[in-house]
Amino acid sequence: MIGMPSYHAIAAMAVTIAMFIAFARGRMSIEIISLLTIAVIAVGLYFFPLEGQSPTDGLAIAFGGFGHYALITICALMILGRGLVVTGALDPAARFLERMFKFNLQLGLLFSLVMAFALSMFVNNTPVLVLLIPIFVTLAARGAMPASKTLMPLNAASLIGGLATTIGTSTNILVVSIAVDLGMPMLSVFHFTPIVLGAALVALPYLWLVMPKMLEDNRIEETHEARRFFTRLRVTENSLLNGREHAQITSRLPSGIEFHDVKPGLFRPGQRIKVSGTHEAIEEVIQVMRGEAAPSWVLERIQRSHSETGEDIQVVEMTVTADSRLNSRTLPTSGIADLYGVAVVGIHRPDTLIGQKDEYSDVGDIRIREGDVLLVMGLPEDLERFASGDSLLQLEGRRELPRRSKAWLAAGIMGGSVLLASFGLLPIAIAALGGAILMFLTGCVKFDRVGRALSAQVIVLVAASIAIGRIILESGAAGWLGEVLSYGLQYLSPALVLAAIMVFVTFLTNFASNATAATVGTPIAFAIAAQLGLPPEPLVLAVLFGCNLSYATPIAYQTNMLIMAEGSYEFGDYMRTGIPLVAIMVAALSVGLVFTYQL
Repeated sequence: MIGMPSYHAIAAMAVTIAMFIAFARGRMSIEIISLLTIAVIAVGLYFFPLEGQSPTDGLAIAFGGFGHYALITICALMILGRGLVVTGALDPAARFLERMFKFNLQLGLLFSLVMAFALSMFVNNTPVLVLLIPIFVTLAARGAMPASKTLMPLNAASLIGGLATTIGTSTNILVVSIAVDLGMPMLSVFHFTPIVLGAALVALPYLWLVMPKMLEDNRIEETHEARRFFTRLRVTENSLLNGREHAQITSRLPSGIEFHDVKPGLFRPGQRIKVSGTHEAIEEVIQVMRGEAAPSWVLERIQRSHSETGEDIQVVEMTVTADSRLNSRTLPTSGIADLYGVAVVGIHRPDTLIGQKDEYSDVGDIRIREGDVLLVMGLPEDLERFASGDSLLQLEGRRELPRRSKAWLAAGIMGGSVLLASFGLLPIAIAALGGAILMFLTGCVKFDRVGRALSAQVIVLVAASIAIGRIILESGAAGWLGEVLSYGLQYLSPALVLAAIMVFVTFLTNFASNATAATVGTPIAFAIAAQLGLPPEPLVLAVLFGCNLSYATPIAYQTNMLIMAEGSYEFGDYMRTGIPLVAIMVAALSVGLVFTYQL
């Protein structure tokens, strides 16, 4: 007979269920629910401590998540990802994938899913996701699929890939190590890869075709149409335009860029081409085509000031007022660059002003008028002097240009961190933390901007999930659930035994932690195998597989939390898409184990 669980175990399960219901209902924010969960555990264990513990030990369980290595790892990985974004290190990869998505949206997503799966077989899936997240966020900003429709399928593909080898995740290594200590022979790296590949083929259509449709477009809708700016793009010696015709470079142009009044023939150095596009598209075409939207001497002056002061170069939208001296002047006659050391890289003319007489000077330069919006590049102090000195109103379109001079440095830091963790030379926590510190020391990420990289929602959610995992384990709730499972499985067929073990461990994984599921589930698998006269290996593999089926909640695995902020996901998104995937994988993996071991 199974005894009654302790009061602490009952309370632990009640708190877990209450947290789950609160998340699922979505009436309170995730931050509030997480903090309330931590508070309930802290107060409960202070007044009713676990057996053999003091009240302060309970506080350590409740608040220990804020200093836990998992939280430090996640924050460090966010900083590493931020470093790749602000230096533009991922732009080439983003442009390659963007061309694939432009060729065919579905094929682009399929390629990305297979790539994430393959990489995660040999590299810990956490750094794989850290590399992919900023790329797909950038793609979404450029008009490809929304990040909310791609990040969750990519995360699931990487988790399935990590499941395929014994070195794919740290959880796999933990389960195999515990099983070896209990007497099972050591498993080779690809021992169970065929089983997982079979399940992956079953799950792939769901990840590729179904899951994106179940997720909403969480991008913030613009309340107004994006402004289109006109500029004169200068062809330089090293420009991709040099020596090519317009038709040859059309496919390389960013979305939304248009060339105007293009004359037949090849582009030549010094030629100025009239171009229009949005703020972001103008910046991108300058980068991709390696052209110049302002005189080279002022661009060199801005770069020199940037190198000397360390201030970031910014691009700001400014409106010309009635009092501005710029009215009726052209850019060459305005003296803006000489006076302020800034460069106007584009002009937007509102529809209400288009068609007025005398829009262009004799040499074809547009005359600035009241109401025009200027796209101005420079250092913050110089931009402020320009706005004040020439009576301009700064609008909301302020953007910092990527620190491209540090792109290779940021990529090297990220690559070093990934390699050190992938080959087991350093734990992922140490490798990521060291990489984050190097990002600060080298200036790839500025310390006063670190808040932009971190998500408060993710931080408190991680801390709450760690506290829940510890109280589930230390209260005896996990052990009691294991006893209940073991008692009921004696009446089931081997296939259902495997599925039940997998579901049980999956439950622990999604509401406690992978480590808790592995620690509790592996000994239970051996005990059940002995009671039912089954070989222990397939039952241990059922535990290993279940530990990795962490799709149904954001607290199940650290990559689930990493994508939460970038994809603007809610708790319900994980449940709605994750539960069907868990069911698919449990069924496919159970069938694979039955046929492989002829049960």
